[in-house]
Amino acid sequence: MWRLHLCLLVALAEPFLNSKKTYEYKYEGLVRVGRELPDLVESALKMRCTFKIIGESPQTFVLQISNVDVEDFNGLPGKGVFSPSQKLTERLSAEFSQPIVFEFSKGQITDIRTAPGVSNTVVNIVRGILGFLQVTVKTTQSFYELVELGIHGVCQSSYTVEEDSNAKELIVSQMVDITNCQQPAALYRGMALAPEDKLSKQRGESVVSTVKHTYTVKSTADGGLITKAFAQERQYFTPFNVKGGNSRLLALRDIELLKVSDTTDKIVTGQMQSRGNLIYKTEKDLRPIPVVMINLNEPMPKILDLIKRLAQANIYHVDSASSTDILNLIQLLRVATLENLEQLWKQVSGNDEHRRWFLDLVVEVTDERILKFLETRFKAGDITANEAGQALVVAFNHLSAEPVSVALAQEFLTIPFSKSHPLMWNTVVLAYGSLVYRYCVYTDPCPITVVQPLLDMATSGLSKNSEEDMVLALKALGNAAHPSSIKTLLKFLPGYTAGAEKLPIRVQSAAVQSFRLLASRDPHSVQDIVLNLFVQRTLPAEIRMLACMVLLETKPSIALISVISEVLLEETDLQVASFSYSLLKGISKSRTPDNQHLSTACNIAIKILTPKLGHLSYRYSKNVHLDWFHDDFLFGTSADIYMLQNESLIPTKLMLKGKMHFIGRILQFLEFGFRADGLKELLVGKIPQLKKGITDFATIMNILSDWQNLPKDRPLLTAYARVFGQEAFLMDVREDSIQSIIKSFSPSAGKESKVWEKIQDVQKGTSWHWTKPHLVYEARFIQPTCLGLPVEISKYYSIINAITVKAKAEINPPPKEHLGELLSSDISLHTDGFVGVTKDHFVFHGINTDLFQCGTELKSKIVSALPWAFDLKINRKEQKYEMNLTPIKTVTELFSVKYVFHDFYRSFFIQNNSHDDFTHFKNSEVKFRQCADAKIYGTSVCIEAEAKRAHYLHEYPLYYFLGHTRFSYQLEPAEGAKPIEKIQIQVTAGRKNPPGVSEMMNLSHRVFKDLDATPESVITVKALGLSPPAKPLGYEGVAFYLPTAQRDNIEMIVSDVGEEANWKMCANANTDKSQTSAKVKAHLRWGAECQTYDLSMRVSAACQPESKPSIYTKITWGALPSVFTMIGQRIQEYMPGISYIMGFYQKYEKNPERQAAVTVVVSSPQTFDMRVKIPEVVVLRIHHMSFLFQIYHNKSHHLSWKLQESPTY
Repeated sequence: MWRLHLCLLVALAEPFLNSKKTYEYKYEGLVRVGRELPDLVESALKMRCTFKIIGESPQTFVLQISNVDVEDFNGLPGKGVFSPSQKLTERLSAEFSQPIVFEFSKGQITDIRTAPGVSNTVVNIVRGILGFLQVTVKTTQSFYELVELGIHGVCQSSYTVEEDSNAKELIVSQMVDITNCQQPAALYRGMALAPEDKLSKQRGESVVSTVKHTYTVKSTADGGLITKAFAQERQYFTPFNVKGGNSRLLALRDIELLKVSDTTDKIVTGQMQSRGNLIYKTEKDLRPIPVVMINLNEPMPKILDLIKRLAQANIYHVDSASSTDILNLIQLLRVATLENLEQLWKQVSGNDEHRRWFLDLVVEVTDERILKFLETRFKAGDITANEAGQALVVAFNHLSAEPVSVALAQEFLTIPFSKSHPLMWNTVVLAYGSLVYRYCVYTDPCPITVVQPLLDMATSGLSKNSEEDMVLALKALGNAAHPSSIKTLLKFLPGYTAGAEKLPIRVQSAAVQSFRLLASRDPHSVQDIVLNLFVQRTLPAEIRMLACMVLLETKPSIALISVISEVLLEETDLQVASFSYSLLKGISKSRTPDNQHLSTACNIAIKILTPKLGHLSYRYSKNVHLDWFHDDFLFGTSADIYMLQNESLIPTKLMLKGKMHFIGRILQFLEFGFRADGLKELLVGKIPQLKKGITDFATIMNILSDWQNLPKDRPLLTAYARVFGQEAFLMDVREDSIQSIIKSFSPSAGKESKVWEKIQDVQKGTSWHWTKPHLVYEARFIQPTCLGLPVEISKYYSIINAITVKAKAEINPPPKEHLGELLSSDISLHTDGFVGVTKDHFVFHGINTDLFQCGTELKSKIVSALPWAFDLKINRKEQKYEMNLTPIKTVTELFSVKYVFHDFYRSFFIQNNSHDDFTHFKNSEVKFRQCADAKIYGTSVCIEAEAKRAHYLHEYPLYYFLGHTRFSYQLEPAEGAKPIEKIQIQVTAGRKNPPGVSEMMNLSHRVFKDLDATPESVITVKALGLSPPAKPLGYEGVAFYLPTAQRDNIEMIVSDVGEEANWKMCANANTDKSQTSAKVKAHLRWGAECQTYDLSMRVSAACQPESKPSIYTKITWGALPSVFTMIGQRIQEYMPGISYIMGFYQKYEKNPERQAAVTVVVSSPQTFDMRVKIPEVVVLRIHHMSFLFQIYHNKSHHLSWKLQESPTY
């Protein structure tokens, strides 16, 4: 009987709305952002209302919302109260007062319609209210899973159904997996170039979300009636690992049925427009930037005002107070129309400062408007090639990758202005390839039409046999990484296409490297191609080395690694062997998650290969890999240096690459590379010794200065740069560039030289100012909540660079015919200015709408500034140089770091309502200030630090940052010091017997009268504080070179300048020239007349036929300052631990108290043993540590170092 009752109950439980009824509910939505720990500030928003659902037809219903009340909170939970948000309540009430129509059938909402003026924010809140109706109740199962549509998208839901037979109700629980939706409503922006690292996510997550709904469904004659609906959504976020503390967002939605009545009056709805189904809709332009909130109405005058204010504020210094205004300016530019942008251009283009600020920031309009604006500029030719290149590379890389944007961007490949300058043409092509890559990240399958122009360029370059065109097209195809480009790339690879082996090595190299990004998109295809290249021993070594590099970027299996090992065991090309082995060795020690499995395979391979290849030196091609990763922070970095060589010490190719691993993603931040084929061939041809590793710098410079013999058919040097994994810069240095530079700076250069023109300008007085504001990255993750409010995680990083230089020179006599005349002139130069940079970084987690923001925010600001003002006098004839600096008169901050981590609530109507996230516990505030005075120069160097912290510091990494922190390094006028008029630095080179030499020589305690050489001062330096009529104060230093037949001696004396000053520092060093030994001695004394403290060091090398070569170093000391003694005690204290970590062992032994010694004995040409003695401890390591270089001793019993020529078999 009870089973029959249950079946009847469940059959009537499917949610149903009667079109002849009116249902009245009360609603309460709450969102809180904070931490789950007590006594920490949080921000919150609460909205209450009542709503009616009125039937209009069997499937059409009207939603009426009334009695809206909004309150906000920002403070300590339990100690504060919610405050009425009156203006926000009025704004929402006005929009909610308009009727909303929706289609509902069988528990599914299929369409929502509103009046045209209802904002997207309000429609999404409506979706959150109506979401309680979107529930599937199965009549035959108590547990089931479905993929169904909801506000989060089309996602997996897990249901459980329980019966309350007494109340004739079903309790339905629904868990929604919003992390793996088939059609997610969540939006990613700015992360296409930072691919996910799934192995990192196995170690921890930076974002965790859970959604649970609970429904009470009452059985009625019509069907199931939802009487209660409760939703709870949690999202935990941290820039690190959520297990180590996090920011928590809690969204609660509570709906309860008040009454059901018959519908009496029909609602007049008027004109309506469809707003889609229940899935959350994001604004196309993502208008509200979460870290700022401004009124975006009438943007034109506000844009002009901000440009003028920012330009003016950053002329004489970097104005850190206004640096965040660039985000305000970007937000205003994004709401401007194309016509607005054209009007703005007309108003700012005539002013260099305003023009530059506008062009640098208008590129953050990330849709088709910026492309149309730049297209107009390119066709009109009213911007320079430099301006165009800078604007286009940022615009293309920050552009929202939509079909219309890609189509418009293609047009730039055909505009003649794009080809007006080689560097700009490179920029256009490479940037288009980057845009294609980002477009294909979110478009699957990616149409071949977007990459077709680049495929055509590559094919055209091949048919014309144009090396430059082929390289550029291949690099752009590498940026695009379109799977359909593989067929074209194979045309440039030997072994795949007939005749490809005849292509220049530079072209083949570019073709191989074009597979680097494809390695992650289509790893199996790439593995087949590059493995085939690697095993072909007839191919050039460079191609095989690059193929191995790309192969390892595909994360090959242990089987493939074993194939590489087998090839290397039989390898005869030592360049390929050395490079490949070093690649495997670097990965074998890797600790980053992406190499987790690969490092194990490489470790096995290294054990097999080390006996044969482990001793190859740095004469051969190498990869150096360094990395680290911290699981608690889910953060790490890695760096690689690739040196590809071929027969000579000049690298064929040099690459430096750095990556960041954070929040489960990998970002290849920067990469620089150089290719020196032309330079290498030129020098090796002229200097055959280069093949043996011998370099003559003077000879190299003479060859380069003879520009007429430089090759004209190929670049001497090619440089490139990758940003975020995309090649953004490519430049060839050719014969004409070298020729132009050498001619301009040649002493024989005359009035036609650009340098001459600049010198004339400086004599008249010149100034130069440059600024570069730049939004480095904008990364946003937006996900709907059950309330219809968007929770957002955003990261912004912006920079303002600025430099101002003023200079005026007097030249006597001035040059009349050529630059060489300057060498016999007296030059006086006055210059002042500054160089500075401000870096702002924001991390946001919370609710972000155009009406209010509520969340947690980390703001950091780093400011570096270097002002200067000095006079410089140069007398080249007499080798005299003098610099006069103006002492600091006010506090001048050279470097500062400031960050604050707080919760806040901002409203469009009431802004700047925020609280610092720390609580006033005892010892929660720390202040520190330390100054080092240089009173003789009237200046102090000060360090200040201030920190206000919350508790729980020791438990979670995130909470290290809670609160406020400030650190600064600054110059200040010294307290209690006499006023200083100027600081003077004098440098005199090559003078003999300067004033005061005899007196200082007597203080050096050296027996100079026994030397056969006359003391010669190499250089004299004075640093004085001048305050007339008082005598100068400061320091004077003199260096002497004192050669004899047996040894070279260097003497340096530094003394305190002043009538009663007796502080001096005396240092001397000598090198034994004898053929039977190699000895270096150094002695340092300082204090009153060089008598107070002393320290000496002796280094000797022994190399006798009957014994092993060795190097012996001994340091002895007498009296030392207390700080030196303290450091020595600390070293002795930590020596046991340090020696253990480094693999040494130790024993206790009574040694001289004031002596330390290190002995290194060469145990083989590749290894050495080490012995360290300090007071009371002897530390030894006899484990044959490896040299980077092979060591020999010759017939004269001298040690010599030589790069290893071949491995030990």
